[in-house]
Amino acid sequence: MIQLDRVFKYYRSDGHTKIVLDHVSATFQSGRSYGLLGVNGAGKSTTMRLLAGTESPNSGRIRRSVRVSWPLGFSGGFHPQMTGRENVKFVARAYGENVGRVLEFVEDFAELGDYIDVSVKAYSSGMTSRLAFGLSMAIDFECYLIDEITAVGDARFQAKCREAFARRRETSDIIIASHAMETIKTYCDHGAVLVDGQILMFDSVESAIEVYNRLNR
Repeated sequence: MIQLDRVFKYYRSDGHTKIVLDHVSATFQSGRSYGLLGVNGAGKSTTMRLLAGTESPNSGRIRRSVRVSWPLGFSGGFHPQMTGRENVKFVARAYGENVGRVLEFVEDFAELGDYIDVSVKAYSSGMTSRLAFGLSMAIDFECYLIDEITAVGDARFQAKCREAFARRRETSDIIIASHAMETIKTYCDHGAVLVDGQILMFDSVESAIEVYNRLNR
């Protein structure tokens, strides 16, 4: 379960204040998969980073009773001066995982070859995404966060990613932020709509999509 308790999140830029979450209290229950919807600029990506703990609220609290992933494919946590191998080892240690096992999995899955020992700053966006996705799959989480599902690599590698993700879904919850309604319908059974700094929770994904479509006209 992930519980938001009066969470307030805003940004200030050029004299303007953008409120993402305005003292929001909401609960993402365990055993359910949620689609997080919102028009462009509503703050979906920020909300996902808050749920993951990679970003902090200005006030309020976020409680997690489950092990939550970083947003799948999110590579902002990689240190660009470190090699892929060094980044993988660092993350494995941070999560208390067996470093050798995680590294072996990522090397096999990401298929970077000798580039695993090259600084991440030299990676293409595709290589970085493959490293990030492989690392996400190497660690067991009870809840996976996904900020838009993007195609990684060629058709063969994409099929490999789908197969790995399907195995994780058998035992884990997911929260997906996406504009692709078919993706939301496929993976989610509950919905949440981000609008005007609030999160509206729905027991059916269809109801959430209906509200989102009205907002997006």
